[in-house]
Amino acid sequence: MNPSLQVTQIRVPPDFIDLGLGDPAFSLLPLERIQRSAQACFAQGDPAFLQYGAEQGNVYFRQGLAGFLSRAYGFAVDLESLMVTTGASGGLDLLCTLITRPGQTIFVEEPSYFLALRIFADHGLRVVSIAMDADGMNLDELERELARVRPKFVYVIPTFQNPSGTTLSARRRERLAGLSREHDFLVIADEVYHFLDYSRIPPKPLAAWTEIGNIISVGSFSKILAPGLRLGWIQAQAEHIQRLVSSGLLDSGGGMNPLGSALVRNIIEDGGLEENIASLKAVYAERVGVMDAALRRYLPAAEYTLPQGGYFFWIRLPGGTDTAELQVRARDFKVGFRPGVRFSSRDGLGDHARLSFVYYTSEEVEEGVMRLGRCWQAG
Repeated sequence: MNPSLQVTQIRVPPDFIDLGLGDPAFSLLPLERIQRSAQACFAQGDPAFLQYGAEQGNVYFRQGLAGFLSRAYGFAVDLESLMVTTGASGGLDLLCTLITRPGQTIFVEEPSYFLALRIFADHGLRVVSIAMDADGMNLDELERELARVRPKFVYVIPTFQNPSGTTLSARRRERLAGLSREHDFLVIADEVYHFLDYSRIPPKPLAAWTEIGNIISVGSFSKILAPGLRLGWIQAQAEHIQRLVSSGLLDSGGGMNPLGSALVRNIIEDGGLEENIASLKAVYAERVGVMDAALRRYLPAAEYTLPQGGYFFWIRLPGGTDTAELQVRARDFKVGFRPGVRFSSRDGLGDHARLSFVYYTSEEVEEGVMRLGRCWQAG
């Protein structure tokens, strides 16, 4: 067994291909780039990044992050609208802690990221799901639900959604922002896949609407640099940022991850982040093509839309297939995936499955799909 697997969250048996893993491959983690940045940090002789950090995050790091986001988004991002977090999950948990109470209602997409649903359950929130179509969340259905109850927030993954790969259309982004003002609810936009486009440039992020006050955008370096950094950001209007930075957690522990911020600041300032994203996009775009061809060859019964970015294929299998049961049988073929029911807050989507192409090489992706096809054919 690879020794690395014993000290990470990833635990895959030998000769097993788990296409359910939504993690970057070890070979794609920029070890040398981060090593050079660490050497530069420690060579400066200034230990400030080893001290408790400023609550909102190091100002020089936020300045660099604001510059990167301004270039990537195509509009100016103010460093004062940014707060450092320990990744998207940490940001989402902090938001739930500070702006919700157990029993309050929130809306999510159907399907939605299953681990976000876990966070919402931890906080005792009542989840109502809104159906999706090819253009993202169905806002007509959302309006019908809004006539019945006002949620504390609506959680969306607007770009290359996990698990469906769907992107909320530009028109719906505008309309969702308008509805948030009209009905006075927050939108928490999980925008971690926004920079990973392969064949379609996405609409401007929901972060573009943070000035209206109802939109909070959550970002992360986990998908574009390395998840082990545990580093991300929240972009929001000043009143929300102030509420977060005045929390007891930050008053006691200081700003989140000042060491990681120092490492990534150097990488942003020397252009390394854009280079890393470009490299990832080239690798992942190739693997999208490999998985698409493998599915058409080995699992032609699968129905799906070719992803234009992000991490995942979201497939539907015909004939009332129970993908949770299929997952159990697939172990005998040494292949794994994530069944659709895990992404449903309604215990639905039982005939769907999420497959990821990011963790394995192109050859392993094809082999994994071939094994899954054999399992499907074996009935």
